Amino acid sequence: MQYSYNRPMALRLCTQAVILLGALLGSGACRADVLSAVQLLREGGCGGLLPAAQPLHRSALLDHAARDWATHPGAAPGALTPGVAASRSGYKPRVTAGVHISGPDSSAIQLLRRTSCRTISDQGFQDLGVYSSGSDTWLLLAAAYSAPSPTEAPLLSARVLDLVNAVRASGTHCGERAFGPAPPVKLSTTLAGVALGHANDMAEHDYFEHEDRAGHTPADRVRAVGYREKLVGENIAYGPQTADEVVRGWLDSPGHCENIMDARFAEMGVAFAAGQASKRGLYWVQLLAAPQV
Repeated sequence: MQYSYNRPMALRLCTQAVILLGALLGSGACRADVLSAVQLLREGGCGGLLPAAQPLHRSALLDHAARDWATHPGAAPGALTPGVAASRSGYKPRVTAGVHISGPDSSAIQLLRRTSCRTISDQGFQDLGVYSSGSDTWLLLAAAYSAPSPTEAPLLSARVLDLVNAVRASGTHCGERAFGPAPPVKLSTTLAGVALGHANDMAEHDYFEHEDRAGHTPADRVRAVGYREKLVGENIAYGPQTADEVVRGWLDSPGHCENIMDARFAEMGVAFAAGQASKRGLYWVQLLAAPQV
């Protein structure tokens, strides 16, 4: 049986900055704005507690997202998380964090250092959005997602293999159906090539189906390259950004999970391709097969 799946993730101190931070903290007359406070905390590594971090780039999209997050907070209907707000603005986040402070600009350094210094100084963030209303300021920190390059395919394939074999080794539930441990599968370069061909075709021609545009099924594509199979299963996905995310999604879907846990499968190939038309996310294809012996 075949299924498809579609889901919608050396300490270096800057002495000058540390000295300046101390001066600011000790000066009640300083009127540093919030953005300057953020950059200063990053440059000084949160007052010398953390490695220094590069300045954040101000993003107009994240400014818009920070405003939306600020005006739709909490758990009420219509509320936005920082990540959702960033995505809705058109920014494609890999990771996000939100910080809210209340007080005059003159106390921004103290407030951020006391409540959010590690978040502000996190080297994983690259961009920043700011929204202020009265004495309140909302900061939205983010790093943009970029699709993995083809050179990363071996690492991602190895990660999928590790995750698949880990769950096969322990057993799991696929929906209401329990599966005991199953033997590990091994990577097949032949199956990986077939998976890549289908992923590329879906990405290039903007469709999402097991059957390709010529009407070929996964088993047809496997046989066309000379692979002699007894059984073939295919999982596909559109949208997940990482190997962990795509495997987690497949395991959360009973049909895909049953493919992964089928003890008859002994080999696997997995591939991804970035969309090129209206859908620019990643297309994933996992082929599982029991070869003839």
